[in-house]
Amino acid sequence: MSNLPFDPLLASIFVPLAVALAIAFGLPKRFSIKLAYVGFAAPLLMALHVWYYYAAAPQVSGYAFLTKYSTGLDGLGIGLKLGLNGISLPLFVLAGIVGFAAGLFAIQSNAERLKIYLMLLLVMQAGLMGVFASVDVFFFYFFHELALIPTFIMVGIWGGRDRSYAAMKMTIYLTAGAMISLIGLIALYVKSGASSFDLIELRLKLAAVPLDQLLQKNIFGLLTLGFGILVSLWPLHTWAPLGYGAAPSSAAMLHAGVLKKFGLYGLIQVALPLLPLGLPPWAHTLAWLAVIGNVLVIGFITIAQRDLKQMIGYSSVMHMGYAFLGIAAGTTLGVGGVVLLMVAHGLSVALLFLLSTSIYHRTQTFAMDEMGGLAQKAPVLAVLFVAATFASIGLPGFANFWGELTIFVALWKFSPLITALAVAGVVISAVYGLRSAANVFFGPVTPEFAKVAAEHPPADIRWSERFPALVLLVALLFIGFWPKSLSTALDATLAPVVPKPIVGNVSPR
Repeated sequence: MSNLPFDPLLASIFVPLAVALAIAFGLPKRFSIKLAYVGFAAPLLMALHVWYYYAAAPQVSGYAFLTKYSTGLDGLGIGLKLGLNGISLPLFVLAGIVGFAAGLFAIQSNAERLKIYLMLLLVMQAGLMGVFASVDVFFFYFFHELALIPTFIMVGIWGGRDRSYAAMKMTIYLTAGAMISLIGLIALYVKSGASSFDLIELRLKLAAVPLDQLLQKNIFGLLTLGFGILVSLWPLHTWAPLGYGAAPSSAAMLHAGVLKKFGLYGLIQVALPLLPLGLPPWAHTLAWLAVIGNVLVIGFITIAQRDLKQMIGYSSVMHMGYAFLGIAAGTTLGVGGVVLLMVAHGLSVALLFLLSTSIYHRTQTFAMDEMGGLAQKAPVLAVLFVAATFASIGLPGFANFWGELTIFVALWKFSPLITALAVAGVVISAVYGLRSAANVFFGPVTPEFAKVAAEHPPADIRWSERFPALVLLVALLFIGFWPKSLSTALDATLAPVVPKPIVGNVSPR
């Protein structure tokens, strides 16, 4: 049980938001930067604290650290209710870790208008912590929008090539996905007859009086479409690689690493338990879209990329296919594997975006055919990038391995053919991942890079870049060697949530 004199969940939201407001109201730059360290560190410390104490904390209706705050909208059934269960805990921890790494990287970036840049990142960080700590569906959605708005601004102002077009496309797609998912959530609330947006109350209400099968199918389909756009389900994915390619590094780390998981989390935390008959009619459609579109089509497109950052963006879209496959399998093992994969993917893709920017600083390009031989000048950077690549591929020892393995095992009982196609994606990942590492670090020095190196001799990765990278890498290895640190709580929460017959547990034996 937490021994803090305050609510750690509320603090994880309030502190970065308060720091952002302090910066907005004219705090001098040097004090803004010092205070920003506190704004990014507090959510990490709160996340690690609740992770450590979660097993011993008393639970109410499956949630630990449950606290409700009056909002003045209680008459409308809207209240700020915070708590964590086995599904939200891993993602809350993910948000704290990635947010801290992205914040440190941003502080050291010397970006133009750094105060405003940090302020927007802190608002985004507060929203991310709120998404996974919220038990009330209204605030679950509200915090997502709070985190999403700074993304558009940061891409439009601090983005790279094609930033205006990328920001516009992200705005259109993500706004459409958010609106469609909102319609689904409102339909669920209205049809349930509940008097509150409280997820616990909704679950009890619909367990006692379930919706009819056709209505569950339609609402689940609406939520899958809306959330699917937000997660980049093929063919509604084109905003993601373009947006991540243009986004400043810290914004890409937070969005691709954490905020993108909002849709998958919504399907697992809201749709599956409240609409138990909604998944089966859509399961095979979802699975084929994911395996053909995300895994294979996007996988081959990723192989064709010559821009390092674009390759990482397409890779992120590809790996979301595995997550949708785990949901389609509809078992505790499959859905639990999705949660593990979300955490692992969030850490590894954030690490890759960070390192790709470090590579750019030394080569002045993202074009992989204009690089080569960088390992001679930056051996530590090479080691970190190769480790991040191994993690993304899913090698044993990294967190990604457990997520992919459990999804494949669960998927075999769903469809051996789809499983075989999905496993082929691992080979595709190895091809583009290892080739990128070879081209950047171990290939012959290209004339373009030789010219850049002659004018500006590249140095190895600095500690300002190395430390946030190590934070992410250590987290990947920690979960990779001790997956039960997350999967034990997952098993306990998912057992009564997943509607189809349970096949296995998430925890490795």
